[in-house]
Amino acid sequence: MRILILGTGGTIASAKTERGYRASLSIDEILDTAGIKKEDGIEIETMDVLNIDSTLLQPEDWVSIGEAVFKALDSYEGIVITHGTDTLAYTSSMLSFMLHNVPIPVVLTGSMLPVTEPNSDAPRNLRTAITFAAKGLPGVYVAFMDKIMLGTRVSKVHSLGLNAFQSINYPDVAYLKGERLVLRVRPKTPEGEPYFDPAIDPNVVHLRLTPGLPPTVFIEVAQTVSGIVLEGYGAGGIPYRKRNLLRAVAEVSKRKPIVMTTQAVYGGVDLTKYEVGRKALDAGVIPAGDMTKEAALTKLMWALGHTKDVEEIRKIMGKNIAGELSSELP
Repeated sequence: MRILILGTGGTIASAKTERGYRASLSIDEILDTAGIKKEDGIEIETMDVLNIDSTLLQPEDWVSIGEAVFKALDSYEGIVITHGTDTLAYTSSMLSFMLHNVPIPVVLTGSMLPVTEPNSDAPRNLRTAITFAAKGLPGVYVAFMDKIMLGTRVSKVHSLGLNAFQSINYPDVAYLKGERLVLRVRPKTPEGEPYFDPAIDPNVVHLRLTPGLPPTVFIEVAQTVSGIVLEGYGAGGIPYRKRNLLRAVAEVSKRKPIVMTTQAVYGGVDLTKYEVGRKALDAGVIPAGDMTKEAALTKLMWALGHTKDVEEIRKIMGKNIAGELSSELP
């Protein structure tokens, strides 16, 4: 069995410098330091795509990573991608939308401590990723702290702790119990040939709703972007008392898509529950359902890469493409 490991940098590839940790190790150096050469008869091949702190990652890099994965699909039984943790959830979501009918496991992983540090979590996470990549279950996943999570359901929930990622509004796909992989959700078998669809418009902004947000600020921002993800409160809604942000949203939504997600980690958006939510629907807001904020943002970028028509984008955002939604939205 052949597994390809793609390196992109991040904490897992970092070494200490006078100005702090910096991504500098190649994927071969990472594996050597982690003591991983050959796992249970698995032949491991490697390639470096990038070597950067994931804070520096740009949308164009998603295309480069996606191209490397797509070109390798026919030659390997599984692919592992090492990645910085700060933007890993955005990358796993975007790859899920770009790569269709993936016939093998594509597993992203990283670490909270550099592989060069004592007690680093890098060897543990790498072994989890490699073990799952060898199981042949198709799709895009994230491996972290013995857990396998669907790529469109992952969020980073801790800035320092080792158990930094959680699967949001969806169960973990699998977990390692000792050396044994326990499957909790069986992925669907893809229908059709795999294809790579990297058309995106990255000119999207994520705005967090706060008390007193001036409508003028929203309008000014809207003039410069192709679409907006508005992170609201709870189940969703837009304020209109004293500062009428709702009126501004209604005006902008005629021309540009405005997707509403929530500041709450779990549960998602339900704009039918409260009057403020129904008013948001009437104003043209597109609900994100129970998508993560990372999935909502990257999916909107991907949708805008295919059409600028607001109603067409509404249909795309409401359709479950890569497991990002528990149920499709009307």
